[in-house]
Amino acid sequence: MKKEKFHIEYPLKSASIAVLWNSISTPLGLAEWFAESVTVEDDMYTFSWDDIDETAYLMKVKPNDYTRFQWKDDKDTVAFFELRIVVQELGGEVALVITDFAEKNEIEDAILIWDKQVGDLRRKYGI
Repeated sequence: MKKEKFHIEYPLKSASIAVLWNSISTPLGLAEWFAESVTVEDDMYTFSWDDIDETAYLMKVKPNDYTRFQWKDDKDTVAFFELRIVVQELGGEVALVITDFAEKNEIEDAILIWDKQVGDLRRKYGI
């Protein structure tokens, strides 16, 4: 079944761009909210949750803007997940915009997982 792209925007009004960038671009930062542990070898990131390890390629990165990963075992070669920092022109409010792919019947579950993970990010950094 073909995966569909979806976007979720999480307002993080009081977030520091430097702190947010660190949390979406470094293994230590990602391990604070996205996974229990993160290891990196070249452009391969291994994310660990409980007894599950998933590996993703770092596809693209633009400092202080976004990181984009593709799961190694994903058979949909177009699919990726991206973590992007957006600063609103009016008011300068910061948001984290997540782009991801899921099968149509799994999008709601994927959004719930992102909600939980971003909730962990907010609690960790008080944003």
